[in-house]
Formats: sequence, C-alpha cells, structure tokens
Amino acid sequence: MRGLLRRRGLCLRELARDGSEWHVVMGLGNPGRKYRGTRHNMGFRVVEELARRVGAGKAIRACEAHLRIGPVCNAHARTNPCRLILATPLTYVNRSGVTASGLLREMALEPQRLFVVVDDVELDFGRLRLRRKGGGGGHRGILSIAEAIGSEDFPRLRVGVGAEVREGETRADFVLGEFDAAERTRLDSIICLAAEAVEMVFSDGIEAAMSRFNR
Repeated sequence: MRGLLRRRGLCLRELARDGSEWHVVMGLGNPGRKYRGTRHNMGFRVVEELARRVGAGKAIRACEAHLRIGPVCNAHARTNPCRLILATPLTYVNRSGVTASGLLREMALEPQRLFVVVDDVELDFGRLRLRRKGGGGGHRGILSIAEAIGSEDFPRLRVGVGAEVREGETRADFVLGEFDAAERTRLDSIICLAAEAVEMVFSDGIEAAMSRFNR
C-alpha cells in the first residue's frame, strides 16, 4: 500500500508539470454512510455532483482523500488549460487541513489554487456565497485548512444549510443532523446550482460567478 501511495503521489507531481493550470476543488464533510445525509456533508455532495457533471475520472485514494481528475474546464480560453482535482477528504471535517496541505505540497500549488466548498449555518438554506478569501467564520474545516497551509488566501463557496437550531440543540447537533422533509424536496436543485457555480468559477472567473450566484 505504501508503494502504491508513493506512485500516486509521483503521479500528482507529474500532473502538475503537464502545462495545465491545476486547481484543487475540495468539498468538506465526514466520511462514512452515517454522515451521508447530514448538513455538514454539503461540501461532499456538491463536489460529487461536480464530478458527475464534468465527467471526472475514477476515484483514487491519496493524501487521505478520494481524488478524481477532471477534464479541461476552460477549453474556450486562450490561456493555459485549466484542470481540476476534485477531492473529498477522509479525515473528518475538523482535520481537513491534512488533505489540503498534502495536495498543495504534492502538486507544488499556491493556496490560491485551492477552492473549498463548505456548509454554512449562518446562511439561509440554499443560499450561495462565493468569496476570494477570508476568515473561517467559525467553520472548523476552514480553520483547519488555514492553519495547515498557513494562509486564509484561498477561494471558497459557502452553501447555506439554515440556522434553525432548536431549543436545547447545539450547533454541532444541528450540522450533524439530517435535512428535514421540506429541505429534502429542494436539496438536489441546490446541490446542482452550487456545482454550477463552481463550474463557472473555472470557466468564466470568480468575479462573474460571484455576480451571478451571490444573493
């Protein structure tokens, strides 16, 4: 297994030298069936939908994550081709920095080449907010990444999961809980819209995407 991971690490380093402009898109969440339907796994589900939409390759395991390689996503542009590594960490949300720092190190990428998709309890359910950089806003996954890579200068998409914390319920309980019946009727369309927003970031630029999706 160690040899296999070393070969995969070498593959990542070689990819970074192929002339493409590589970016890592990382959706945050907790691994395992137990957490699949929880609010905290919104990042996972958006990146999984993005992988489906762009026809990303089969997942491999490296840097404590499942990784998929996406095709060129700005074929119409005159600049270097932009390609994506789509990552869903296996470290749990609070240790997301382990995967982020490992991928940036393997591919010799700057923090600005990391794009993170997270849930946000401060945003109304279904609302999207793109940002070029910024603080963690209390999200432990973002805080873990910023600490591990030594920078807050990475773009991110926050996807609102609502803030209707019931009396006697902690915020941790809320984000680790599943969406209610009314939310589930809208969930697929929100995930698709969020994946579309990420696509537009890399096809048309983050400013264009912010103008369209930040409301």
